[in-house]
Amino acid sequence: MRPKKASETLATSTKLVLPNDTNPHNNLFGGSLLAWMDVIASISAQRHCRRVVVTASVNNVSFEKPIPHSSIVTLKAKVSRAFNSSMEIFVDVYVENQVSGKMEKSNEAIYTFVAVDQNGGPIHVPELIPETEEEIKRYDGALRRKQLSLILAGKMNPADATELKALFLGDSEKA
Repeated sequence: MRPKKASETLATSTKLVLPNDTNPHNNLFGGSLLAWMDVIASISAQRHCRRVVVTASVNNVSFEKPIPHSSIVTLKAKVSRAFNSSMEIFVDVYVENQVSGKMEKSNEAIYTFVAVDQNGGPIHVPELIPETEEEIKRYDGALRRKQLSLILAGKMNPADATELKALFLGDSEKA
């Protein structure tokens, strides 16, 4: 299986916030944004492994700024790291100023998807190659995020979390 560059997994979608997408404050309903992010993240994951993928978890969602009705919203998703059968995908959400065209980041999320076979069982995915400074930063942090999730889910002993130990205790305590 050939490794893939992170840039090969980029998926972009642009949406217009319509009245049926808004909450009582006339801003984009968080549930609508979550659905949009889930779809674009799944496309990115599929581009990486070229297989059917399923959402395993939504690891982090940041609703930094409200998105008003009639805004133009662009979502950009890219795989940040691939593990055995799972992939971490970052989704960045931008709102476009309709007069200047300037894009301002409003939200972000981190999703995990698993590639599955025809029976729904997990299958191996290609390795990911990060290239840009941002891709490398997200790639490096992905294992720490995965270990933390596994610890919180009771699936990993904290003593086995080598990346987290290195982060908090330094490399001398890693082993």
